Amino acid sequence: MVVVDYASVPPTPEIRRRSTGTHMANYDRIYAKSLKDSTDQLKEAADDPKAAVQKYLAMYENENVDYVLIKAKDCRTTFGVTIRNEDVAEFCHANGPRYVGMAGVDPNRGMDAVRELEYAVKELGLIGLNIQCFECKVNATDPIMYPLYAKCIELDVPVNLHMGMSFSSMAPMSHGKPIDLDKVMVDMPELKVIAGDPGFPWVHEMIGVAWRHRNVYIGLNAIKPKLFTTPNSGYEALLQYGARMLQDQMICGTNWPLMPVDSYFEAVRKLPLSEEIRGKWTGGNAAEVLKLG
Repeated sequence: MVVVDYASVPPTPEIRRRSTGTHMANYDRIYAKSLKDSTDQLKEAADDPKAAVQKYLAMYENENVDYVLIKAKDCRTTFGVTIRNEDVAEFCHANGPRYVGMAGVDPNRGMDAVRELEYAVKELGLIGLNIQCFECKVNATDPIMYPLYAKCIELDVPVNLHMGMSFSSMAPMSHGKPIDLDKVMVDMPELKVIAGDPGFPWVHEMIGVAWRHRNVYIGLNAIKPKLFTTPNSGYEALLQYGARMLQDQMICGTNWPLMPVDSYFEAVRKLPLSEEIRGKWTGGNAAEVLKLG
């Protein structure tokens, strides 16, 4: 059974430092407890970047995770933050087949972004496109997104789009409304999309879009699995539908360090799912859409 962590940010200066900015400061407050739990695992190496990376690699080795997805991102025109495609590719190539990368481009850069995506896939070996809509201040239906969607179809790679609210108070949460994704899929049914996070507070809307469109996957990124069984949390429907008609479209990811790897996957193993469906959630579906293994 393949296990995939769909989202993780390694503790390298080139990647971790560039993943944050003043617009993301609210995440430190919201995720303070789980961030502490994650970073405590590396605290003995806090002042030694090389040692921190080795502990990070060992963490996934110990948890028997087969693949870890590292995402580049580019929101230079809005917030001046970029995780470079080259740095993600270098990390993945340096640390063996367990680590795979997604490209990040800034859709506000027009055709330059399209060319960057093609280069990242064809030359750097990255296996998809990551756009954090709220960080780029675009909606999924923005016309500037469509050339990138078309290039993803041409290259046969998926696009990851942040759906749902963000905790950044410097961009409207409406950039993440899942209903926008429905129109995109009507326009471009060949496009493969992973919508992560899973649409809160529009969870039912997200479910409706995925139910309508088989090429839409729901990334359960950085959500405590216990919320799927907690009454009135707003996330319960993901378990109900994800255990049945959407079982082939659910994808787990820690967004480490937002969630500790060990406790996250342990909590997923405790969900009331059959072994077959749990295997799809924890790796099978991600391996399918990312063409891993």
